[in-house]
Amino acid sequence: MTTRALPPKEQLTICFAHAAYRMQERFQARNTAIRSFEVRSVDELRERIGEADALCVSGFWRNEFVERARRLVLIQSISAGTDQYSRDVLGPAGIRVASAQGVNERAVAEHAIALILAIARKLPLARDNQSARHWRGLISDIGQREDELGGKTLVIVGMGRIGSRLATLAKAFDMRVIGVKRDPSTGAEAADRAVPQAALLEVLPQADFVALTCPLNPSTQDLIDAKALAAMKPTAALINVARGKVVHEPALVAAMRSGALAAAALDCVWEEPLPAASPLWELPNTFITPHSAGETRKYEENVIDLLLENLQRLWRGETRLKNDFV
Repeated sequence: MTTRALPPKEQLTICFAHAAYRMQERFQARNTAIRSFEVRSVDELRERIGEADALCVSGFWRNEFVERARRLVLIQSISAGTDQYSRDVLGPAGIRVASAQGVNERAVAEHAIALILAIARKLPLARDNQSARHWRGLISDIGQREDELGGKTLVIVGMGRIGSRLATLAKAFDMRVIGVKRDPSTGAEAADRAVPQAALLEVLPQADFVALTCPLNPSTQDLIDAKALAAMKPTAALINVARGKVVHEPALVAAMRSGALAAAALDCVWEEPLPAASPLWELPNTFITPHSAGETRKYEENVIDLLLENLQRLWRGETRLKNDFV
């Protein structure tokens, strides 16, 4: 791949493209003297991408924009995920891409443990009862009571930074952790045990909670399908803070409706925003958060740190970016 040359600092223009994040505001507060502009929609990005030498973007990116991006040298993704970027398109065009992996690892891991606690302590039900002004009495049925995490088994699918952080948090609650990753021989020290992805069906029956923290790629799409869901205990819960398409959504709907799974907590779904007609809204024992696991008040600053680091690497003539993807 032949990388395009990055113009010097005084000639560089950065485009920040996001619907909500205040990227340009926080960038300008650093007083870098680098020119920048901001767009808030896909259509705006389509019209102005030709003005940018560097682009900070996530969900607005479309691979066909390459034809208009004649000056573009660097895409610094705002998100950790890279499934929206095509190596086959961007590589030959000489455009480099770096992910935002790691910028929200604490936030996502903390969100995942919060969802696990919410299910164990039945917090969504408590909130529903509060809205209904209903004071629930003590429960005789042991199986319907709130529970403790100590001694429970958590299977974490994806033992990267987020999965490893989640494992550390889970261990603080005295949980047993089984990590699932491509190469279980490295990087799974926080877990009690690590197995390859091929062994997923073997460990799912042991799980009280299954947490998905893996990237979306061809090997993980629909990883949690009807067969995987059937392998889980009917008392188990599924936590998804990865990507919606890691779970086969119709199979999950069927499992929840039939009672084959005790609970699900979903931070990501197939179609976002979740359509009003989606059956996920009304599934029993299903807790949905609006892809907010990665949200943190430090997000913009963390991404800008990555962007500036990668600009410096390109100016120094280095071939490797931090979190490089293309």
